[in-house]
Amino acid sequence: MEPFVTLTAPALPLDIANIDTDQLLPARFLKKPRSAGYGNFLFRDERKPGFPLDDPAYAGARVMVTDRNFGCGSSREGAVYALVDGGFRCVVAPSFGDIFAANAAKNGLLTVVLPEETVAALRRRLQRTPGAAVTVDLPAQTLTDPDGLALTFAIDPFKKECLIAGLDDVALTLRQQDAIDAYDRADAEARPWVVPAG
Repeated sequence: MEPFVTLTAPALPLDIANIDTDQLLPARFLKKPRSAGYGNFLFRDERKPGFPLDDPAYAGARVMVTDRNFGCGSSREGAVYALVDGGFRCVVAPSFGDIFAANAAKNGLLTVVLPEETVAALRRRLQRTPGAAVTVDLPAQTLTDPDGLALTFAIDPFKKECLIAGLDDVALTLRQQDAIDAYDRADAEARPWVVPAG
């Protein structure tokens, strides 16, 4: 996955609480191949006239600033795929669904938790200046708003390490390739009958 170190990009404010994974990616699109990308299905049923995601002022947004309990509902990893494929690298909210936040980290999407009033004030600033950029610095654990105010956020150290290095579960496992190969050789010597012929 793409490493996340620092990001300066337009931020999209979304004043909706309790956005669930079915709103992010309606279930009927889960049968589509991921290789084609899920970005076109992001918020498909919510995108009525006036929906902020369709506002040209927020074109190129890579950060979403939303309300509490984002990503609640089912453990639908496709919801994260839709956000990532739609260009988003970071979501800022007062709280997240636990499974959504875990899936996000495994797919290169940073979830930033800040106090509810802080996030609401940030959304208001972004609405006053559509298209304004924020800077997210993961090593420093700061989000700098359009006015230059730096907000500090907490993150699990292991999740932070994986995001900065761009390590998903497979890449993390492959860091142990030498140990895996050594085990395979030793096991083949100890139990030659389990080694496939040829």
